[in-house]
Amino acid sequence: MSEHLNRRNFLKKSALISVGITAGLSFEEQALLAWNQRRQKVEVPEGPIGGMPMGKIGNIKISRLICGGNLFNGYAHSRDLIYVSALLRNYFTDEKVIETLRIAEENGINTCIMNTGSASRDENSIRTINRYWKEGGKIQWIAQCDSYEHDLLTIVKRAIDNGAVGAFIQGGCGDRFIQNGQVDMIGKVVSFIKENGLIAGVGGHLIEVPMAVEEAGIDVDFYHKTLHSHDYWSANPALPPRGNIWDVTPEKTIEFMKKVNKPWIAYKILAAGAIHPRIAFKYSLENGADFINVGMYDFQIKEDIIVAKRAVSDTSQRERPWRG
Repeated sequence: MSEHLNRRNFLKKSALISVGITAGLSFEEQALLAWNQRRQKVEVPEGPIGGMPMGKIGNIKISRLICGGNLFNGYAHSRDLIYVSALLRNYFTDEKVIETLRIAEENGINTCIMNTGSASRDENSIRTINRYWKEGGKIQWIAQCDSYEHDLLTIVKRAIDNGAVGAFIQGGCGDRFIQNGQVDMIGKVVSFIKENGLIAGVGGHLIEVPMAVEEAGIDVDFYHKTLHSHDYWSANPALPPRGNIWDVTPEKTIEFMKKVNKPWIAYKILAAGAIHPRIAFKYSLENGADFINVGMYDFQIKEDIIVAKRAVSDTSQRERPWRG
């Protein structure tokens, strides 16, 4: 019986690498097989990693890889998996968030982006960053500000009062302002942020967001704009549009952002984990992003930093005065 099973496993593995058989696999199986073939092992050292490349937005020095905070509060684009947000909220206890920030800081990341909105779970950001600082941490934070129930300036004020070095209008909120013809509200929020001494940005999933802001002449310090390729199975046009809704026109984004003389923080670059960092980091930097904002689990951080450093050094990039 054991010999029969071993032979069956061998034949199954052999079939998977056969071109003829591979063509008959599901999208998921093909994607996983291709991913494993493209993946290159990254050797992660035991001790801390130094030398993280830096840039500047305004007068703030920022690591080119930024630690994203959506995962800390259970915000996850999990396609049709309904349990993921609850899983994240249970994984990222205050202690785990603080541990994650500490690993990031010890290995060269000096900035995180965390939510400051009207949802009750967004209170976690302020509680944990203050506790982290109280326990000796130094990482700085940029506030992602959104509001469905309160005045957005109230949300921004909360970030100001809790030591954020910067604040920006969250992507979905930026999309709504533009879709509703409220570019003037974007200008009002940006002015308020800058008047209080923080660097000010505008986020968006839609390329029409930075387009409208530029046309209106709003003096933002940076943009927070999505970017990723559609080279992953759930972006296949034959499937229902799930993963690719975050950046439906990456080519249009790349082309327009070439003309924008403002720092660009790219986000959703991994398409919620569908694209490997080795591919996504290079793609984003190669196509004009100055900084990349990535949600990371504690056990991913060191490998991501190594990959980011390689991507920065290996990628041919346009000259930008705010890059280190």
